[in-house]
Amino acid sequence: MASTAGKVIKCRAAVAWEAAKPLVIEEVEVAPPQAMEVRLKILYTSLCHTDVYFWEAKGQTPVFPRIFGHEAGGVVESVGEGVTDLAPGDHVLPVFTGECKECAHCRSEESNMCDLLRINTDRGVMISDGKTRFSINGKPIYHFVGTSTFSEYTVVHVGCVAKINPLAPLDKVCVLSCGISTGLGATLNVAKPRKGSTVAIFGLGAVGLSAAEGARLAGASRIIGVDLNSRRFEEAKKFGVTDFVNPSEYNKPVQEVLAEMTNGGVDRSVECTGNINAMISAFECVHDGWGVAVLVGVPHKDAELELEKFITHTVSFSEINKAFEYMLNGEGLRCIIRMAD
Repeated sequence: MASTAGKVIKCRAAVAWEAAKPLVIEEVEVAPPQAMEVRLKILYTSLCHTDVYFWEAKGQTPVFPRIFGHEAGGVVESVGEGVTDLAPGDHVLPVFTGECKECAHCRSEESNMCDLLRINTDRGVMISDGKTRFSINGKPIYHFVGTSTFSEYTVVHVGCVAKINPLAPLDKVCVLSCGISTGLGATLNVAKPRKGSTVAIFGLGAVGLSAAEGARLAGASRIIGVDLNSRRFEEAKKFGVTDFVNPSEYNKPVQEVLAEMTNGGVDRSVECTGNINAMISAFECVHDGWGVAVLVGVPHKDAELELEKFITHTVSFSEINKAFEYMLNGEGLRCIIRMAD
């Protein structure tokens, strides 16, 4: 056992005291892990856009003071009661969507949305007792998605830790704990493009490029990257992207551009921005009959799918034949029939 096992550890952490204000390097106290928890020594962590999004707190419930960070690599310092799969010294990656290994989701090959450990951005405490493991002078500092890796030591549920090969370089594989696995998995495990298919990737950040890499590995013959930042296009070629579309350079919706490029639409689309308009475009750019759109990006909590864009006409019940005319003439998408004249 580590000499620090069972004791409070004092270490440095980057604390967000309030929304959108610079993080402050503070000395925090990290309590020992409780039952089914693990205390990790974080050696490398990286900044993901999700951290920035929730730090800005523009579209969700603000929880402060808080220690952000969720993409990281480290070693196990000590384990709590009941932990048998991990031991001090193990090399690990923390993951924000954990596995209890017992619920219906964990037993299914179609889902990883664990009933117990699925991501919860509003929860700033540990599941077992509703308390934090971080504090400064007795004041609780809240957790972020159960990981809080912007601290030299952190405490996580054992189900949110993946043991890895100790020979794997932690300064490289730390990105596997979020962005890379998210994009790659969305394409390979959800979109499942067939060999020779066409795939559109919306957003060419780390997650989007990982999604493109997944399409390349699956054997897609054409991978179309969609992004408002044209400077990303050259880098995207390294990940298999064959075509590039900057929506701002066209005077028509990007889904129409993609449909024209692919003779009716792409076979698969993967949306990695969280922008509601990009989501709509991802839906509308896939080929009818077999096209599949996968949404990876997290939208603003108040964002709504703009159904109004699909509704192009409204008529009274007595005018129902006008609805037929609109459809037969190819005018618009949906005509709503108001039953009460």
